[in-house]
Amino acid sequence: MNKDKVQIFDTTLRDGEQVPGCKLNTEQKLVIADRLDQLGVDIIEAGFPISSPGDFSSVSEISKIVKNATVCGLTRAVKKDIEVAAEALRYAKRPRIHTGIGTSDSHIKYKFNASREEIIQRAVDAVSYAKSFVEDVEFYAEDAGRTDNEFLARVCEAVVKVGATVLNIPDTTGYCLPEEYGAKIKYLKENVKGIDKAILSCHCHNDLGLATANSIAGVINGARQIECTINGIGERAGNTSLEEVVMILRQHPDLNLDTNINSKLLYDTSLMVSNSMCMPVQPNKAIVGANAFAHSSGIHQDGVIKNRETYEIINPEDVGVTESAIVLTARSGRAALAYRAKKVGYDLTKLQLDIVYQEFLKFADKRKEVMDNDIHFIVEESKLNEINFA
Repeated sequence: MNKDKVQIFDTTLRDGEQVPGCKLNTEQKLVIADRLDQLGVDIIEAGFPISSPGDFSSVSEISKIVKNATVCGLTRAVKKDIEVAAEALRYAKRPRIHTGIGTSDSHIKYKFNASREEIIQRAVDAVSYAKSFVEDVEFYAEDAGRTDNEFLARVCEAVVKVGATVLNIPDTTGYCLPEEYGAKIKYLKENVKGIDKAILSCHCHNDLGLATANSIAGVINGARQIECTINGIGERAGNTSLEEVVMILRQHPDLNLDTNINSKLLYDTSLMVSNSMCMPVQPNKAIVGANAFAHSSGIHQDGVIKNRETYEIINPEDVGVTESAIVLTARSGRAALAYRAKKVGYDLTKLQLDIVYQEFLKFADKRKEVMDNDIHFIVEESKLNEINFA
């Protein structure tokens, strides 16, 4: 059965770079953009060209080197923004202008001091103007998560009518519950005239830890693009994590959805972005965290050693991790100790293992983790203390 394609729109270099302390220079952005292209992302949001000369230069240079992905530049619903973005994207093989405006009552009243009708007109004018420069125009309805569905549908219908190719439905504040966000996408799919001419896109923030869940709810209900970042980096609590949504779709074939991502590059790409942005990845981060495939509980270790799938639903090699890690602690059992001891050259008999394990527990109670070098010491101590060790 052919799977439906979900496009991956990576905004690491735009939304991800907005994190304090994560500023990249053009050379660093080019390296990451090239890797994203190799990774298989469909769209690279290279920056916000009008925001600074440096960002303009980065978008322009990225446009020159990207071979496969669409290169996208962000704008506000402002003519000058759109003109500058079009100029920055001049060298792109597949350029996209990403323009939009806030649509929630909060944004309309406090940010724009405007009426709903004025917002629709500004949205239409922005998309129409962007369309005069490029064929591929994405419209974002900022704060769509808190926008009344009926009005949101009116805005979407108006911009599709003038040529918007993608409709970005951002949960800008990370407020929505998955059921609520999924229902919003479903409503638009069923109530926007001409929706078949555009792709619905999920852009979810992680303020309540629901960005990934909301994005998956979105594609289940008809969206076919997910906007995300490597390691989930982004404003405040971050964006949807690219590696998470990719592997969720891959691990659930019943959804009949997949991406073009080469998952074997995920771990290495995560390290590249983490090092470039000086933004450590939390050890318990799904898919790419240091502990994602690490086991320290004796019960878990025994199960994984016997059959990896007992406690791992993903083969580490599928995301570029060499193998599962059996971490020795005071909670580890005999099976884990025997496994690690064999790795460093000791093929222990059952009697020998019983002796070494007692010495191991004394040692492990004083340490957070027992390393390979410690195993040599433990075995030697066991030989000295037990005359039967042979």
